[in-house]
Amino acid sequence: MSNRSAHHSDRHHHHPSHDHARAQQRRQPHHRPDRNGYTIVHHGKAVRFGPVVFWIVAGSIVVMGAWSAATATYFAFRDDVLTRLIARQAEMQYAYEDRIAELRARVDRTTSRQLLDQEQYDQKLNQIMRRQAQLESRAAALNALPDAAPTGSIKPAARGQQSTEVIAPAGTARPSPINDTVVFVTPPDREARLESRAPVSAQPRTEFAKANGVDSVLANLQTALDKVEGRQTAILSSVEGSYESRMRRMRGLITDLGLDMGQLEAATPKGGMGGPFIPVAKPSSDASAFDRQMYRINLSRAQVDKLTRTLSLVPYRKPVVGNVEFSSGFGVRSDPFLGRPAMHSGLDFRASTGDPVRATANGKVVNAGWSGGYGRLVEIDHGNGLSTRYGHLSAINVKVGQHVTIGQVVGEVGSTGRSTGPHLHYETRIDGDAVDPQKFLRAGVRLTQG
Repeated sequence: MSNRSAHHSDRHHHHPSHDHARAQQRRQPHHRPDRNGYTIVHHGKAVRFGPVVFWIVAGSIVVMGAWSAATATYFAFRDDVLTRLIARQAEMQYAYEDRIAELRARVDRTTSRQLLDQEQYDQKLNQIMRRQAQLESRAAALNALPDAAPTGSIKPAARGQQSTEVIAPAGTARPSPINDTVVFVTPPDREARLESRAPVSAQPRTEFAKANGVDSVLANLQTALDKVEGRQTAILSSVEGSYESRMRRMRGLITDLGLDMGQLEAATPKGGMGGPFIPVAKPSSDASAFDRQMYRINLSRAQVDKLTRTLSLVPYRKPVVGNVEFSSGFGVRSDPFLGRPAMHSGLDFRASTGDPVRATANGKVVNAGWSGGYGRLVEIDHGNGLSTRYGHLSAINVKVGQHVTIGQVVGEVGSTGRSTGPHLHYETRIDGDAVDPQKFLRAGVRLTQG
């Protein structure tokens, strides 16, 4: 009785701390693991969760906690992050602007260099064009030179017709019926013409220069013009040398024949000539070598023309066409009729009856008719004491007082007068005295062959 009452009293009179602990236990929710899930007890109420739902709820709580922590961290360091982002953006912008400025400077340098190169290219091209125009004018000056000068060659004419002196075309060789020599005439500036007549400026500059290179284009143009100028210089030197050589030979012929140059020039007829006097200007001290050489050539050409007119009065050509064959020479010989020594005052050219006989120099007919042992005779006065005679003719084609020119037919070969057969008796006389015609003929051969 006492024990139960004691127990009862203990149950009703327990310590207050125990009641407080039990109350706290009832207020705290708790879960108890179960094989089929989790149970949460709160204030005596039990809530049971399955494992999936429990872990979803737990995961959501964890994610929300992490997001809250991140958000708190973001707000805590937001200003610092923004500052760094702005600084980074500014740094990238500055670098971009610097890059753009550098590219612009490079483009400006490239453009300036291209403009400078283009300007230099245009200057060089203009120089080449001026040089091309200069070479064109030089080519025109060279082409203005005569293709040939009078050489004494005579073109055979039909029987009974007069024959006049002809000039051989450039670059051709024509046998001379007077002296049986071949005369080569130096051609003028045919190759000195520019290869391309199209102006250099017609070429597309930019594309052409880009495709081949500016330097190579200019070098090719300069090389082409150098070749043209070289050919022009060579031809000009050849022409000058030809004129000088011809002058020496002409003067040498007059000297070899013992003639007086002054008297010959004074006796040369002027013909139909005239015009206003326009003095030739000498090239200045700064003139080009081409201009100075052209000046010398023009002077030499004028001298050659003057000597040519003078030598047109000198009978150094053959009076017949064909091979030279003498049947009798100049000097003492045995007379064909008497057999005694006698003086032969000329040359006998073997020929056929009717062959044309030609004047060997310009002159005036002073005798045209029968003259004793000469038979039919034509005598021509060439001035300055020079005269020629053509004897034993079968026909005479000129009259006394008539002016004849080089190569003109004055008669036909025959055997009239004191003659043993068809031939031409030809004489050259100085102041009325007979001289050996071969001296004149040999001088003519040296002149034309030179």
